[in-house]
Amino acid sequence: MSIIDADTHIDESESTWAKLVGTEYEKYIPVTVNMPSEVKQHAGYRGLDTRMWLVENHMQNRAIRDEINHPLRVYRELEDVPGRIAHMDQMGVEVQVIFPTFFIRYTTENAEAEWALTTTYNRWLAEKCSKTDGRLRWATMLPFMRPEAAAEELRWAKDNGACGFFKRGFDLNRTVVDPHFFPVYEEASALDLPMCIHTGHPITDDEWDRGFPIMHSFTEIVTSNLPERFPNLRFGFIEAGASWIPYMVSQVGARTRQAERGQEKVLPELYDLAPDLFQKNRAFITIDLIDDVANILKFGTEDNLMIGTDYSHTDISANLDAFQGVQEWVNDGRITDSQARKLLIDNAKGFYGI
Repeated sequence: MSIIDADTHIDESESTWAKLVGTEYEKYIPVTVNMPSEVKQHAGYRGLDTRMWLVENHMQNRAIRDEINHPLRVYRELEDVPGRIAHMDQMGVEVQVIFPTFFIRYTTENAEAEWALTTTYNRWLAEKCSKTDGRLRWATMLPFMRPEAAAEELRWAKDNGACGFFKRGFDLNRTVVDPHFFPVYEEASALDLPMCIHTGHPITDDEWDRGFPIMHSFTEIVTSNLPERFPNLRFGFIEAGASWIPYMVSQVGARTRQAERGQEKVLPELYDLAPDLFQKNRAFITIDLIDDVANILKFGTEDNLMIGTDYSHTDISANLDAFQGVQEWVNDGRITDSQARKLLIDNAKGFYGI
């Protein structure tokens, strides 16, 4: 089975920013800082890592991962692309869709720095993926502070192997439906590139926003005219699981219930409130093995669920055995073989256009 891993990552390294060396943008290159644990503790940095990126005079985490429980560093940093492809073969994966690590936390008010780092990252990643016959695909980073420049970068990315663009729920402290982003959405719709709203930390380094921006963005999109305004744009909600779906459907459906109050004799089932919500709004969600898949499928999501391993990461979303877990769902009778195929292949193929 030619599985599509809908959510994987790379770890950026010094080579990611190498093209900036000797240019006027060299001052923006992230620098690795190794801090003694006592200094890190005194400074208030949490966690066990003592390695940080220093970028634009502020620090953000640069994770240290072990070589036993996670894919080898040379795979994570794309120093050994054939080795990563061979590991994919062992996992039964045909295509990995790659998201960043550095940009999950990076935020700036400097448009020049944002442009320099995002475009350099894109060129580094495109070059690494270019000789894999489409097996490594990627979501492009965009300089959102300059929407017209972001639209131009989107065109370059499409021509060089990107299959979507990375978006956080609160980029620039703006909601996903803010008109500031419309030039990007218009270009993405024309290029048939989906918006990948991925968990991220654009305001602080805290984990508070792991799910909330995803949920908020979903509500904003399905209650706005964004899907109609940009008719070819697909919306992905990546790495926050799918357990939030029943609650968000209940909130969207609350408006219908309010309008019909006094007229209905029997309350509808929760999953009957908006049966076409996901297909109508071209909304795709990466599910987690801990989610109640049988219940979530009742909400009309069969053609909208995907799954990923979070390859190379170590947080609660990471699970290199995700695909075996889907097979266990089949074995347990929770989903059918047809539904499993959609989860593993068809839906991601449709969402990413690959």
